[in-house]
Amino acid sequence: MKNRRIAIKTAACLLADLSPWPLVQAAAPKEFYPQVKPRRLVFPRDHGAHADYRTEWWYLTGWLGEGPSALGFQLTFFRSRTEHAVENPSRLAPQQLLFAHAALAVAKKDVFFSANRAGRLNGTALRAESADTDLQFEDWCLKRVQNPSVEVYQGCFAGNGFSMSFEASSKQPVILRGQDGLSPKGPQAQQASYYYSRAPLIVSAQVKMDKQTQVLEGKAWLDHEWSSELLMPGAVGWDWLGINLLDGGTLMAFQIRNQKSEPLYAHVEARDRTGLLLKNWNGLKWQARGSWRSKSLIEYPIPMDLVVGGQTFQLVPLMLAQEVDARASTGGFYWEGAVSLMQDDRLLGHGYLELTGYGAPLRM
Repeated sequence: MKNRRIAIKTAACLLADLSPWPLVQAAAPKEFYPQVKPRRLVFPRDHGAHADYRTEWWYLTGWLGEGPSALGFQLTFFRSRTEHAVENPSRLAPQQLLFAHAALAVAKKDVFFSANRAGRLNGTALRAESADTDLQFEDWCLKRVQNPSVEVYQGCFAGNGFSMSFEASSKQPVILRGQDGLSPKGPQAQQASYYYSRAPLIVSAQVKMDKQTQVLEGKAWLDHEWSSELLMPGAVGWDWLGINLLDGGTLMAFQIRNQKSEPLYAHVEARDRTGLLLKNWNGLKWQARGSWRSKSLIEYPIPMDLVVGGQTFQLVPLMLAQEVDARASTGGFYWEGAVSLMQDDRLLGHGYLELTGYGAPLRM
């Protein structure tokens, strides 16, 4: 079934004059995509899709269980607007594409399950609604449900040998990144995104592996981000970190890198359990404590240290082998892994680390 889906995707891309391996969009006229500008985010509308913008993703990661039996998971939906005009009469011209990635890291078994998909939005089996978070890629889903006292995200995904369904709830308000949801990604005004997070989320999940089902609980993190410019000039990728702290707070950090792995732009936000920004978290530096070579022969700088405000923290992977092979969807490889935040021997929290653009410049 997977090979058939890939073949259909390849044929459709060729007919639409797109390159499927990887799917790269040429530079569009600046007026084609709207520029990200300061504005007030409005919910629930901004939980939904923003079809005019070039790229958008809903990215949910989490830890389930405790100790040596803990599992890490991620589910991501990507929406991409191509340069095909809406007026194009061809039904083969894909104005909107949908990608989906999912993974499950099982350190106790030293197993990393992953799957990814690609197709064009059609409003039925592949859907990204604009009124609220409501995403579907065949039997994969992510949907926000508003209850009287709590918000709930319901999700599901499946791959070869694994599947998961879950509910992730929060009573906390939306965390607006940057300036009221406008998150700079470089020195120029157009190098920005709209970006908010939901964290921490309380998760209850049913996880099935090799025909055995477990009911597990844990914490998760949801990011929703959309923009018209993927990376600033000279950038090849980014490092991103989202940690749910044990005291109820959160830590988010990212840096955008050039070909020499030098930071072009970096940002960090630490918040207490009420969502208020903590002061004196500045001077962000990412420092590799080693390197790990994957099956794709890409070397990733893990384990890593995070230096913030004169303090050094260790990012300890749940397991090293957490590389995602996304050649059948967004293209290329990246490391997407469950990590613990440590300071010396003290555990501070759990979350996810994303490393992109190490094997080749990031394209989507």
